[in-house]
Amino acid sequence: MSEIGDFRKSKDLYFGGDQNSPLTPEQRKRFRGLQYFAENSELQFVLSLEEFPTDTKDVIQMATSSGETAPHLRWGQLKFEVDGVPVALTVYRDPDGDEFFLPFMDATTGEESYADGRYLDLPANGDGRLVVDFNYAYNPYCAYNPEWNCPISPSENRLPVAITAGEKAFTDAEGH
Repeated sequence: MSEIGDFRKSKDLYFGGDQNSPLTPEQRKRFRGLQYFAENSELQFVLSLEEFPTDTKDVIQMATSSGETAPHLRWGQLKFEVDGVPVALTVYRDPDGDEFFLPFMDATTGEESYADGRYLDLPANGDGRLVVDFNYAYNPYCAYNPEWNCPISPSENRLPVAITAGEKAFTDAEGH
């Protein structure tokens, strides 16, 4: 099994068997695994982060699934191509954290993937580049259970192309 296969198996075990899972007890009883796009090596990148100038790194209030907002720092931009189409995504940080956060929507959003977008967590690697592997794209916890409050991908991170990698929409979502 590949590294991504092992990761997915672990995630399924957590979702189906851990009381801290985002699934309700009723959902865990029915749970048979998350659905994923096939592993896609074309959607794995090592990209230079074009960091915004310090005086333009604004803290924005990102809308959330509960109608509230959550502060995020606009940190920089990643530019790359998907199926020959040039695209760009803004990378965010928690104002008090070090990890990079990449919420996004794409042409699969609302159909094959969750309607409010998916996420990637991008740990810093120290050389200014980030490993962006969309095979690890995941749904926020509010995609499973409306008791969770999750940031909604901002309009600047809505791609016109399909990101056919990572987690698909959850069909047993409560309250959706």
